[in-house]
Amino acid sequence: MSIRHGLLALLSRGPRYGYQLRVEFEASTGATWPLNIGQVYTTLSRMERDGLVAPGGADDQGRAVYAITEDGLRELERWFATPVDQAARPRDELVIKLAMAVAADDVDVTAVILAQRMATMRTLQELTRTKRTAGGVAQRLVMDSMIFKAEAEQRWLDHCEAVLKEKSA
Repeated sequence: MSIRHGLLALLSRGPRYGYQLRVEFEASTGATWPLNIGQVYTTLSRMERDGLVAPGGADDQGRAVYAITEDGLRELERWFATPVDQAARPRDELVIKLAMAVAADDVDVTAVILAQRMATMRTLQELTRTKRTAGGVAQRLVMDSMIFKAEAEQRWLDHCEAVLKEKSA
């Protein structure tokens, strides 16, 4: 998730101060991706350097607020219009773990798969419970995405087991 672009999206709704951005970011994502306040201010500083945001003075309580610039709006528009490239996403640790387990001589790959399957099922159950209390549409969509990914992981683990059985037959 691009924190930079998430903050730009929030700033496109009007000037905000750092803590407010953090709270709104977490509320929008259902607190799925907690954001450190230091990350917020570091990102704001970089965006200011890059001309995407500008200091907007202070609010009525003296907190420094930031506003999105025209360059920031163009960057946000570009981000929304550009599909996320699958190849640009971080490496998947589970895929690497299973590949290494298969390549190793002394690893019970079936046990690795079973442990992951149980953990993924617990995660899926927790996500389903959390989804029931999701506040808004944005939170629900985030929860749906995470549920679909967990379900896909379960299907992939089924596939891994099937391939291993074929290999050993």
